Amino acid sequence: MSQTQPEDPARKPRVALLFGGRSGEHAISAATAAGVLGAIDRDRYDVVPVGITRTGRWVVAEDRVERWQIADGRLPEVTADDGAEVVLSLTTGEKALRVLAPGEVPAVLGDVDVVFPLLHGPFGEDGTVQGLLELADVHYVGAGVLASAVGMDKHFMKLVLAGHGLPVGPYEVLKPHEWTADPAACTERVARLGLPLFVKPARAGSSLGITRVDDLADLPAAVEAAREHDPKVVVEAGIVGREIECAVLGGRRGERARASLPGEIVVDDTHAFYDFEAKYLDEAHVQLSCPADLPDDVTARVRDLAVRTFEAVEAEGLSRVDVFVTPDHEVVVNEINTMPGFTPFSMYPRMWEATGVTYPELVDELISLALERPTGLR
Repeated sequence: MSQTQPEDPARKPRVALLFGGRSGEHAISAATAAGVLGAIDRDRYDVVPVGITRTGRWVVAEDRVERWQIADGRLPEVTADDGAEVVLSLTTGEKALRVLAPGEVPAVLGDVDVVFPLLHGPFGEDGTVQGLLELADVHYVGAGVLASAVGMDKHFMKLVLAGHGLPVGPYEVLKPHEWTADPAACTERVARLGLPLFVKPARAGSSLGITRVDDLADLPAAVEAAREHDPKVVVEAGIVGREIECAVLGGRRGERARASLPGEIVVDDTHAFYDFEAKYLDEAHVQLSCPADLPDDVTARVRDLAVRTFEAVEAEGLSRVDVFVTPDHEVVVNEINTMPGFTPFSMYPRMWEATGVTYPELVDELISLALERPTGLR
């Protein structure tokens, strides 16, 4: 079992910030890294930024906030030109990052005490990188392999939540072979959900590939748009209600997870729903209200349901739980996001800010939680 602090007590814990990646959320991951780079306490931690290119190459990334921010509509991207290639040792107890320079003997960049995987979407948030970090026997921030995989896959997430007695909305799953073999039968199943419908890739985030459907004639195009991101598609019934979010933070030393005050997203008529452009490129038409204006008893139920959702998938570290609050104050879980957007302007840190935890304090708490928990089975 790994120690929670470096073997040399005089050395600061070394934190590798891992960002970029192969998913469609590459740029959002880089923007998240910019926020953490600017907030992490350099007096307490040594920081090693490691970017992952769209082809999966790990490189030594520039330790400069401005390089990774979304600015003037420009989306940041990690490329092979950003730095030398690095690899993480998979030898138990070694935990070393090695630099691979062409024509040179691999050089040791240094041991890593904790990895902060600031990755969104497939090949990063879905348990794949978490499995690699488990093999490397290194501490890391956030959910483990199973919780990450369940949280990423909206199909299995709903099954797990329903199995724990948590309220989820009506939905249908269109598996790749089903849609290809008999789209008419799939349409018939989906029609029973009523209108409007929300057609989503099963394993993607940041509203990528999501379409609101108000006419079944538009369903095929919506399914194909989702299938550009994932061959498996989830179709959800539209729920009349307010979109409320709640941030969850893991508990210390076996205590229950903690829930923030909820926040609310209000999108004006410019967007049909809270899509990618509304989230990251068109802030003028989006209102983020935190804390959400809810009756005290509803706020309490949202926070309780967020923690129960976190526990149902056995998440660790952090998650954002999105729910609907209907006009009669029923609370229905929409989804859990095990690595939510984490820029200083994202809802997750903003909700904690409203609850009394600043962004730098949040970064420090997540690293401390990762160092506290054991590696391996737990």
